[in-house]
Amino acid sequence: MQILLVTGPGGAGSSTVAAATALQVAASGARCVLLTARGPAVAGLDAAVRVEVVEPQRALEDVWGRHADALAAALPVLTVPPASSVVAVPGVPELALLAALAGHAASGESDVVVLDAGPLPVAVALLALPGTLRWWLAQAVPQRLRVLATLRAAVVPGRPGGVATALAGVAGLEALLDRVHLADPDRTAVHLVLRPEPSAVEDLRAAGTGLAVLGQRVASVTVGRLLPAGAGEWAARRAAVQRAAVAGVRGLLDGTGTVREVVEAAVPPADVAGLRALDAAVPAASTAASGPAAAAPVPHRDGGGWLLALPLPFARRGEVELTRWGDDLVVTAAGRRRSLPLDPLLRRCTVAGGRLVGPGTAAATLDIRFTPDPAQWPAGLLDTEESTA
Repeated sequence: MQILLVTGPGGAGSSTVAAATALQVAASGARCVLLTARGPAVAGLDAAVRVEVVEPQRALEDVWGRHADALAAALPVLTVPPASSVVAVPGVPELALLAALAGHAASGESDVVVLDAGPLPVAVALLALPGTLRWWLAQAVPQRLRVLATLRAAVVPGRPGGVATALAGVAGLEALLDRVHLADPDRTAVHLVLRPEPSAVEDLRAAGTGLAVLGQRVASVTVGRLLPAGAGEWAARRAAVQRAAVAGVRGLLDGTGTVREVVEAAVPPADVAGLRALDAAVPAASTAASGPAAAAPVPHRDGGGWLLALPLPFARRGEVELTRWGDDLVVTAAGRRRSLPLDPLLRRCTVAGGRLVGPGTAAATLDIRFTPDPAQWPAGLLDTEESTA
């Protein structure tokens, strides 16, 4: 299942682009669903393409209703409120969208899900959610605790306790996360919709770096709400501002991504015919999967150690932080942080330093150098590695 996630800083028409894209994909014969947190504003759209509106409060009530009895049995000292009284906590909207995506992936009834993800901060929070949840699950429920709980259940069978119930919930959540590959650019394509304003370049820069921290990339850019040519000094100055914004976006991408321009309509499209006439869909070439899953960065030999290059497009010097915690490499940039588990080779090494190569460009990478830790290498193996380097 391919996910086409459409988002933007707001006010550029990302919902319109998402609807137009779903319409185009459905017309091509693919089984397509438009997933959105708001109802369609285009009359008749749900007759041309399947539209599913995700309501976070209702989704929370459904989940709570299914698991309230088990929770009450595991925690008899607490009074569990009914589903109709549960108040949503921050993060529920993103989790509801994630659950909806997992449901479509499990059903196998959709080839493409076009996700109207809303404003960019919401979309980035959704993309970060699987990795964030996995990290917290690993901290709160480490593998040794799971093993001990399994052994306890085998030795003392009977009514499951709170720990067993919690572990069952953890397993269910991990199964949900396994169905949705939001960090894989070949399964989830992120399409950015920008306003033709001077801020467009900085919006693209921040989005590109933040997405890269999460393992994603910008698949295409649509610059929307461009005003048609007009007469007079005001129109000329406005057109100059918009041309500069588009040129800045194209220059920043430097040929590494598709940029599309959509002219502002006199009135918003009110029906399917008007939506088609606007021609705002993401280009078909940018919506198709580009082949097998993208390869994760792998270390390569460099002198007496190893070098790992992490793509960080548009990142600038002084804006990137790098730390190591246990067996994880922690990267922070553009307000986003990701903990990357190191492979067995790099776990036996120390971080010797990091350098940003090509800062500010689309091809920028964070090159991290590792050196072998003699205390963690088998005797004689390090000497063999050095002699063959």
